[in-house]
Order: sequence, then C-alpha cells, then structure tokens
Amino acid sequence: MKPNLLILSPFSDDHLAQMRQAYTVSYAPSPAQRSEEIAMNGAQIQAVLTIGSIGLTAQEIAAMPQLGLICALGAGYEEIDVAAARQRGIVVSNGAGTNDACVADHAMGLLLAAVRGIPQLGVALHQGIWRTALPLPASVSFKRLGILGLGTIGKQIAKRALGFDMEIGYHSRSPRTEVPFTYFDSLLGLAQWADFLVVATPGGPATRHLINGPMLDALGPNGVLVNIARGSVVDTEALSQALRQGRIAAAGLDVYESEPQPPQQLMHLHNVVLTPHVAGWSPEAVDATVNLFLENAQRHFSGRAVLTPV
Repeated sequence: MKPNLLILSPFSDDHLAQMRQAYTVSYAPSPAQRSEEIAMNGAQIQAVLTIGSIGLTAQEIAAMPQLGLICALGAGYEEIDVAAARQRGIVVSNGAGTNDACVADHAMGLLLAAVRGIPQLGVALHQGIWRTALPLPASVSFKRLGILGLGTIGKQIAKRALGFDMEIGYHSRSPRTEVPFTYFDSLLGLAQWADFLVVATPGGPATRHLINGPMLDALGPNGVLVNIARGSVVDTEALSQALRQGRIAAAGLDVYESEPQPPQQLMHLHNVVLTPHVAGWSPEAVDATVNLFLENAQRHFSGRAVLTPV
C-alpha cells in the first residue's frame, strides 16, 4: 500500500503524476483546501510536503497522528513547527542544495538590473529617449559586495560576484573559516563598508527586520539592496522611505512581507526592481527539489535516514 502524502504547495501535473507513482497524494495548494483536507483526512496522512514560507503548524501536526515525515522544498523551513515535530519524533527535512545556483543567478540578475537601471532604461527607450538624455548608470564591477548570511546560497552569490572582480564581505552568526572573504561581526559595520548588500539569511523571528532604517542609512545614498531570502528580513516601510528620500540608490527584491500580495509601498518607485518570488524557480531547480524529496521520502519509509535532515 502506498503511503499517504499531503502536498501543500503548487506543482505541475507532471510532478504530481511523478509523486503519485509512489504515494497516495492529497493535493491542497490553497489555504481552504489545506484546512479541509487536514480536517477530513488528517488521520491518514503519513507525510507532508510543504515550503518554508507556508510551513506546517503545531495544531496541524497534532491533527495528523500517523505523520512521520515533513519535507520542505528549498532550504527554508521557518514556518514549520520543528519543535512540535521533534516532540512527536517526526523527521523534518528540507531541499538544501537543490536551487542554490538558481537563486544566486537571480540575485546577480537583480543586482545588475538595480544598479544599471536596466528596466528603466528599457522604458526610456520605448518612450523615444536616447542615452544622451539619461544619467550614466553605475558600474557593478570592482565594487564591495556585502552578503548577509554566508550559507550555501550566500557562497554561490559570492562565487558569481568574484567574476565581476568584486570585494566580498559578509556577516553571519560566526566566521566561515573555509572562505577568504572579510567577516564583519556587526551587520551595521558590513552595511557601512559595502556598496551593495545582498540578503541571503534564513527567515523567521530571529531575522525579522534586520534590514531597517539605520541599516539602510549605513548602506548610504549610493548603496543598493538585494533580497532573495525572506520578505520578513527587510522592513518594507523603512525601505520605501529610504528609496523615496534617496537615502539609498536602488533595490532589487524577489520576496516581500506582503506575499503573495505585491508590496504596495514599492510598486511605483523608479528605483526598485521587483520579481514575484521566483529566484529558486527553474525547470532544473524544481526537478532537483522534487527528486530530492522523493529520495528522502523513499529512504524514510524504508527505515533509513534522510539525506537533508533539519
């Protein structure tokens, strides 16, 4: 008999068919479907596949007495109640390593677009404005890049930045002995040093609004902020004010506090590049994360340890 799997995030028909080969799938990608499915069939669910930003609550875990495995796609798991899962002996895993390169690619794309003003230049051209009537866009190469959170994604971003001859500094909970980059024990110090600041830290209460007014002031009027981590890390109102007042030059954001609604404070600002939380999405990355989930689940249900435990 196939194990019962509850899926809480959107998937293509092809990926759902792939997972149905090994599991009896309950598919509940909307909040209403999720509540109904857990209420009606929670007693039979043995595994849950979710994402970090929508997670799984302690109350939901309690409603699934047979639950033995919770898997998050991607590296984040901040909204999964890991403590409640561990009290029950439930295994929690994530998709670490499956979309790191894709997220880093997107981060660099946002940085280039924000610094060079690429979307705005395209609009100007369509309006018949030629380069001689426009301000000179800044260069990216040979600048100082600060990275908040030098995990696997942060390291991938640094690797790409080295191709632009950038100097790398970072702030994290502790220094990374395996990298040659400059460690800052203070985020404020990193922001003061950097020309550009990329947010690549996990979400959750511990990192909420780490990027706030004082940090943006430290980054300065020529500074550029990029966030591909979680929207909660950046104080949206403080960022809006800093951009409107010219206290920083520009920002490139893939994540927002208001998700899935767009950040209304930022929508019509000329110095912001926005994308709809797609940094980790590509055919290659989604295939990789589905395959890792299937491997972790197969190992779990055969009595072996998962490859990427939380």
